[in-house]
Amino acid sequence: MNIRLEDSWRTALAPEFEKLYFSILTDRIRQAYQQEGPIYPPGNLIFRALDACPLSQVRVVILGQDPYHGAGQAEGLAFSVPSGVPLPPSLQNIKKEIASDLGHASSLPDGHLLPWAEQGVLLLNTTLTVAAGRAASHQGLGWETFTDAIIEVVNRHCEHVVFLLWGTPARRKASMIDRSRHLILEAPHPSPLSAHRGFFGCRHFSQTNDYLARWGKAPIRW
Repeated sequence: MNIRLEDSWRTALAPEFEKLYFSILTDRIRQAYQQEGPIYPPGNLIFRALDACPLSQVRVVILGQDPYHGAGQAEGLAFSVPSGVPLPPSLQNIKKEIASDLGHASSLPDGHLLPWAEQGVLLLNTTLTVAAGRAASHQGLGWETFTDAIIEVVNRHCEHVVFLLWGTPARRKASMIDRSRHLILEAPHPSPLSAHRGFFGCRHFSQTNDYLARWGKAPIRW
């Protein structure tokens, strides 16, 4: 896999690229793209979450599970879809919670979340690729180890970051975050299967902005 990556992340993650698991992972993913039918997102967007939010700019991490597995949906940013694409149910629920929490609709006109990334929100999934129509199909291939490393880098290099951990795979990463230096907010995944078990009413968006303000940082325009 030809790794094209924003410079600060390339430097911080350089040790991972030399490890055996990453070599095995890239071989598996390259083979999947070449031989196993549609894989999402497109190969050049696998690391888009990192490219769109340099390490020094990270203020919030939203951690989901794996990319959307429908055609034309995944674009390398967790929960985001390209402009003009109908909102998947999970993103509809995220926008419902924003409106309920903040008392007004999201500032974004559609499901394209790049404006969040440009404000310092790292839109990361625990698994960065998926086979068409097969949710969670690339779990266990090694992506979880790589995204562990990303979380560890943010934990180590950044100060006063809000980690929004949505769903069981994301919540497993809580133990590697220093709670004395960062804020961790956990909730069920916003999918229709689980949103009513605690995602609705979690108020993560207002809590995030309150925490950022406490440390002299500008709020996210959700």
